[in-house]
This record gives sequence, structure tokens and C-alpha cells, in this order.
Amino acid sequence: MPALPREPDHFPEGLFQDHKMEQYPGRAWWVLHTRPRQEKCLARRLHRQRIPFYLPLYARRRRVRGSLVTSYLPLFTSYVFLLANREERIAALATARVVQPLRVVGEEELWRDLAQVYRLIASGAPVAPEEQLSPGALVEITSGPLAGLKGKILRAASGSRFVVQVDFIQLGASVLLDDFTLTRIDLER
Repeated sequence: MPALPREPDHFPEGLFQDHKMEQYPGRAWWVLHTRPRQEKCLARRLHRQRIPFYLPLYARRRRVRGSLVTSYLPLFTSYVFLLANREERIAALATARVVQPLRVVGEEELWRDLAQVYRLIASGAPVAPEEQLSPGALVEITSGPLAGLKGKILRAASGSRFVVQVDFIQLGASVLLDDFTLTRIDLER
């Protein structure tokens, strides 16, 4: 049972279906570094104002007073991704919930990373935030609902974790996978 219902985590609805900058003329990606615990408030405001954004959320289940409670938490604490023109960016900054806007230089790479995070979360697999990403083998998922996603593999005590990294902020998301669903990617391709 969720403590609070899941809120919209992105706008517009098809943001990650055909991610091409040409569909959003005059807009650029910004990473908004927010004040502590202000990500969802900012996302609500952006959604109401119909400003394109993405706030990756993951489900965390825990037991509270004997009941199992599901909370939806930001996957990347203190970050909201904004796809905005000048006026929309100013509107986001006017909320006083943003510490610093970070201009994205490699917009296509960020969009690809965010699309992979979105797909990872949408798969329904239990996703966990990864604070410190260690160097690992580059792999591609070859079967199942996540086929085609590329990322790094980390070994954990519980098995292999597939990590999708958002290079711009050096944070990531991971999911536990079986070894047979992965294939190593050669860097020389």
C-alpha cells in the first residue's frame, strides 16, 4: 500500500518514445540541482505549468507499524531534469526550489541515458539508486523486456547488478539480472 499515490514523474507523456531534439525546438536540457527534499515539489509545479521535465522515481517498500508501505523516492537525490526554453527555465528557477541550474553540453547523450533509466524503471524490475559507480565491464542486455539497454555490470554479494549511468551527474540506477541475459560490449566497435 503506498503512503502517497505515485505522482507524475515526467511531462509530456511521450517524452521518451521518440527522443529527438527536433521535436522540441528552442528547448535545451538543464539539470536542476534542487534544495534538499524539493524534487517532487518542483516536479509538481513543472507538471502543472506543462514544462517538459523528468524526475526518475523508484519504489521503496518498508514495514511501518506492521504494515507494508510503498514510497516513491527520487532515484537521483536533489536532481530534476528540465527540457526548457528560456522562459520555462526562468519559471523553474523562480520557484526558489533550485540551488543551481546546470547546462547540459551533451544533450543527446543525456537524453539517451535518461531514456534508458526511464525504460529500466518502466520494466517493473526492482530498481535501486547507485551512489558510487565503480568501473566495470560494459554490457548489453540481450533478452527480456530490457533487451538493447547498454550499461555497466557490477558484482554485488547478491549477484550481478546492471547499472545505467547518467554520466552528466555521475549517478546511476541498477537492477539485479541473471548473467545469461547479458553480453559483453567490445570497445573497438
